[in-house]
Formats: sequence, structure tokens, C-alpha cells
Amino acid sequence: MQAEITPFRHEDTGTFSYLVRDPATGSGAVIDPVLDYDPAAARTGTASAEAIVAAAREQGISLEWILETHAHADHVSGAPYVRDALGGRIGIGTGIRTVQTRFREIFNLGSGFPADGSQFDHLFEDQETFRIGDLEGRVIPTPGHTSDSVTYWIDGALFVGDSLFMPDSGTARCDFPGGDARVLYASSRRLFRFPDDTPMYMCHDYAPGGREPRCRTTVGEQRRHNIHVREEVPEEEFVRMRTERDATLGMPRLILPSVQINIRAGALPPPESNGTRYLRIPLNVF
Repeated sequence: MQAEITPFRHEDTGTFSYLVRDPATGSGAVIDPVLDYDPAAARTGTASAEAIVAAAREQGISLEWILETHAHADHVSGAPYVRDALGGRIGIGTGIRTVQTRFREIFNLGSGFPADGSQFDHLFEDQETFRIGDLEGRVIPTPGHTSDSVTYWIDGALFVGDSLFMPDSGTARCDFPGGDARVLYASSRRLFRFPDDTPMYMCHDYAPGGREPRCRTTVGEQRRHNIHVREEVPEEEFVRMRTERDATLGMPRLILPSVQINIRAGALPPPESNGTRYLRIPLNVF
């Protein structure tokens, strides 16, 4: 029996989250859940994460994993909310340590913030295998957008995070700290080794031309039609295009709150002496 995959779209950030269920055992995983965040009021909300929780309960899922593809810069993670509601372990690739080290300095978090990944329940090594009930999973390193980016192969399907977008949208940017266009090109080739009919699930789709948002494509469609990194595009051409394009892009609207929360596995900063939690805004850095 194949995995049952339920997508959830977060309209404000264009993010897709996924609920994966093993029909044989009822075990499940959530991939890239989102916490609502209003930047003008600096207020969090749980409606989007609660929709995933409600669906998991309706499907009778026993949650084993909350899987992050990387420390996102465009939305706040809802992983702790999902874990508190359903159980399970929050997992991410070991590259998070590098990301934590970089952003600890940028946000001046000091030695009180450990950059060892200990905020997460589990750090996945490259090619590590795991299980969701009877379903087999494997962790594939796909850095380039960020140094901690991974793809989860689960029961024959790929969940690629932000490394690739739909074929008509191309690839993610590579100009964040730790990003590298040449490394992303190599990561795309790693994914292109899978059979053409392998399903590939996106974390984002910005629906160019006004089409309906889509969350699923295939390796073959990406290999033949991705406008940035299809198989016929040479590495140097991709690196040049990606570098020039990234230089024209503004920073994501939620990068400052998102990163400093997401490197904490989605936990908010600890409250200060007055009981209020604060985020830091580094001036003239990005």
C-alpha cells in the first residue's frame, strides 16, 4: 500500500506542508508545518498548524516525525505546535549546525545559544534511513539554497523543500548565508538520477502567469522542462543566471523573524525579565 499524502497550502507565504500517512499502520509524519505570523503586529497564530493537527486526528494518525527540509527564511515553523498536539520528533539535517553558527553571529545570540542542533529532537545524517510505520524514508542532502537543505525520499516520493520549484518557476535563490549556486546545480543532478516517474513534492509554488498553485511534479518533468536547471543547461550557465538573478531580488518578507525562530526548531525566543519575548532586527546587515 502506498503512502497517503495530504498537502496543505499556507496562502500568506505560498508554502506547502504535507501530512504523510502509512495506511498499513496508521503512523504518520508532517513535513514543513507553518505557524501563522503577522509581521505588522508581531503576533503568532496557530490556525494553519491546527488544520494539519485536525486532519491527522481525523485520519487516526500516530505521529512519528515532524520533518523540516531546512531552516526556512520565508515562514515560521509550526513544528513545536504540532509536536505538542500530536507527539513525534522534530528532525532536520545535520547541516543545521552550520546555519546556526552563521546566524548566531548575525543575530548576536551569544554563547547561550548552542549551535549544535540540540534544539531539534533528531539530526539526520546524509543518506540516513528512517521509518514511518512500514514506510521507508531516506535523507538526501540537497544543499545550495541553504547549507542545511535536505530532500526526504519517502516510499518512492521526493519532498524537496525549497531546492526546486515547479518546472515553470525554476529553482530557489542561492544568495543567503551558506547558499551556493554551483552546489545547488549538483544537488539538482542528484535528484535527476531518480526514475522519471518519481513524484516530487514542492514546498513552494508561486503560480506564475496566474495559474492555479500546484504542489506535485515528477523528476522527468523537472529534468526536461525546469526553466533554470533542466538537464540540457550547463553548470556555468546556471551559475551565471542564478547569480545575476539573485542580485535583483529583495529579502523575503519574513526572513528576520523566521530564521531566528527556525534555528531554534520553531521555538520562540525565551521571555525576558518582563515576561515578553523579543526578536532581534540587525540593521544594515541584509
